[in-house]
Amino acid sequence: MNIVLFHGKVDTTIIKRGVFKIGNYDLAIIGSGPVGLFAAHYAHLHGLSSIIFDSLSEVGGQPQMLYPFKQITDIPAYKKITGTDLIKKLTDDLAGETKIVTNHKVEQVTKNSDGFTIDNSVFVRSIIIATGAGAFKPKELPLKMDEATKKQVHYFIKDPKEFAGQTIGVFGGGDSALDWALELSNYANIKIIHRRNQFRGLESNVAKLKSLKNVEILTPYLPKDIQMINNQLDVSLKEMGGTQLRNETFDQIIVAYGFKANNRFVKKWGIDLNGTNIAVDRSMKTNINGIYAVGDVVTYPGRVPLIALGFGEAQIAITAIMRDLFPEKTLTIHSTSM
Repeated sequence: MNIVLFHGKVDTTIIKRGVFKIGNYDLAIIGSGPVGLFAAHYAHLHGLSSIIFDSLSEVGGQPQMLYPFKQITDIPAYKKITGTDLIKKLTDDLAGETKIVTNHKVEQVTKNSDGFTIDNSVFVRSIIIATGAGAFKPKELPLKMDEATKKQVHYFIKDPKEFAGQTIGVFGGGDSALDWALELSNYANIKIIHRRNQFRGLESNVAKLKSLKNVEILTPYLPKDIQMINNQLDVSLKEMGGTQLRNETFDQIIVAYGFKANNRFVKKWGIDLNGTNIAVDRSMKTNINGIYAVGDVVTYPGRVPLIALGFGEAQIAITAIMRDLFPEKTLTIHSTSM
């Protein structure tokens, strides 16, 4: 697989070795979620050279980081597919087609007469912003913890089998908490702690969890203290609206309190926002010529937050970019004709 993954800031030694060829990129894609990855593939079909930047340590965005094993049921051509499998297929499609830079948050975009300079290092002729809900950080467990304790408190899950045979506490009441609890219940004993009796996630998932013998639901409780005792996490829980305290012991904890995310950082590049999203026209262009936006980062009347819709928006943006950069070319729209 020939995809180039470079972790960290672009440095001049790697540029000199030819990994980054300044001036040789038609397109920079900011964000490597499913829509960004598909945009890179579709750009390659049209012969555009592209580079992807992502602030996270790996590609895949929210499907890979937040729900890697969840079955996604609204992707065309797939009755269902996990987040991990979707990202793998999209990434495999990029083999030899593009450069990917992870662990790199784009800070500066400078407009030139014939394109843009990104972070004073890479020159591109056009940009697609595909950052989804934006750079996201997990909301942490609001308890004082030492470093040893923190190692057993998790905000992402990559391999549920690593928790096999353990007692796992899952804190939260949304879809992510329920999805993680369901998946982990195949390997471990689960205790779900939520501050309300009602859950925000799917009722069908709540019903499934209640039917499992190795799952216990503790509501309405909030964590008040956490200690490491004999290499286990001893958590003090306070009943909401009451004074009752109870202590529970876990081998490890999964925290699913949601994530802080926003796209306001694009304002410093001169891009107009509509609320927290980027305003675009029918060609997915922003208020700045040469910069487009696709996926859940954008807003327009009637839009719904679907990955499949983002795929279509990427095709619209790439088509507009081709017409802008190569007006002399006869543009082939359908891949079956390419």
